[in-house]
Amino acid sequence: MEDLKIQAIGLMSGTSLDGLDVCGCTFHRKEGRWTFHIDGARGYTYPDDLKQPLGTGAQQMTALEFITFHSAYGKFLGERVNDFMREFGIRPDIIASHGHTVFHEPQKRVMFQIGDGAAIAAETGVPTVSDFRRLDIMLGGQGAPLVPIGDRLLFADYDYCLNIGGFSNISFEKDGRRIAFDISPVNYVINHYCRQIGLDFDRDGEIARRGIICQPLLDQLNALDFYQHEGPKSLGREWVETQVYPLLESYGLSLEDRLRTFYEHAAWQVARVVKSTPASKVAPQMLVTGGGAYNKFLIERMAALCPCTIVIPERQIIEYKEALIFAFLGALYMADEPGCLASVTGARKDNVGGMLFKV
Repeated sequence: MEDLKIQAIGLMSGTSLDGLDVCGCTFHRKEGRWTFHIDGARGYTYPDDLKQPLGTGAQQMTALEFITFHSAYGKFLGERVNDFMREFGIRPDIIASHGHTVFHEPQKRVMFQIGDGAAIAAETGVPTVSDFRRLDIMLGGQGAPLVPIGDRLLFADYDYCLNIGGFSNISFEKDGRRIAFDISPVNYVINHYCRQIGLDFDRDGEIARRGIICQPLLDQLNALDFYQHEGPKSLGREWVETQVYPLLESYGLSLEDRLRTFYEHAAWQVARVVKSTPASKVAPQMLVTGGGAYNKFLIERMAALCPCTIVIPERQIIEYKEALIFAFLGALYMADEPGCLASVTGARKDNVGGMLFKV
C-alpha cells in the first residue's frame, strides 16, 4: 500500500441547525496507518432565510421548489468554502460535503442530503464528492452513521467515541468489528423547545437544571420501540416528530420539567449502551464531541450514570470532529478505500459511497 498525502475540506451541517462546520485537514497514509493535521476550521451561522427551509420547510416544497433550493444551498456551501479557502490559504485536493439531511427513512430506501455537490464544485473549482449515503442505503444499509470509519482509523485510543449533536451517536470496537449507531435525539429536541421561548439552545443546561424529572414520562420515553432494537440503526426528524414530541407534550409540563426529564432520558440512553458493551480496559474512556459536549448539566448527568471516564477534548475536536471526518471521507474516496462500514450501517458490504463532480 503506497504512502499518500491528501489535503481535503470537509463540510458538515447537522439537524440541530447550529450552522455549517468547515474543516480543512491534511491526511497522511504511511505504512497503512492514517494520521491527520487540522489546517483550519471555522463555523458559519445560517442566515434566517436558510434556517426555516433547512429545518422543516424543505419537506413541504413542491418538486420544482425543492430542486431549486437544493441548487441554491449548494451554491451557498460553495461560497462559504471560497471564504474559507481565502481565510486559511488552503487549496485542497478534494471537498467532501455531508449536505443537510432533509429525508432519512432508510427502511423505505429514501434519503436526501440537500446541497448540490455539482454547485459546490462549480463555485469553487475544486473536485467535490457528496451524496455519501445513497449507495449504502441501496445496499440495504442505514446510510448512517458515517463518522465511525474516522473513529476507527483516527481516534483509536478511545474505547468509545460519542458525538452529541441533533442526535447522539456512538461507535466502538467489538470482536474486531466497528459497531456504531444512533442512540437518541438530543439537541434536535432541546433546541426545538428553546426556540419556542426565543432562545437558540439551553446554555450549559441551566433551564433543565431547574426542572424536576417526571418519572412516568421518563419511563415512557425509555420504553420507545427504537431503544429495544440492537444496531445498526439510525434516527431522523420523522421519528422525533411522530414518537417523541407527542409524548413530551402529553403531560402538560413546564419547560423546565420537560427538558429535565428529556435530559435524563438522553443521558440514561448513553449509559445503557455503555453498560451493555463493556470495554476490555480497566479504566475505559469515552471521547465526547459535538455541541452537547459544552452542555455542562448534560455531561454531569452522563458522568453520573456512565461506567467510564468522559474525555472532553480540545475545542477544534469538539466542534469540528464530524467535519474533520468528512474531510477524511474525501481522502478515503481519493484512496479508493471504503468509507462506509457494513458492520455499522447493516449494508450487504463495505462501500465507497459518494458522487464526484470535477470541473
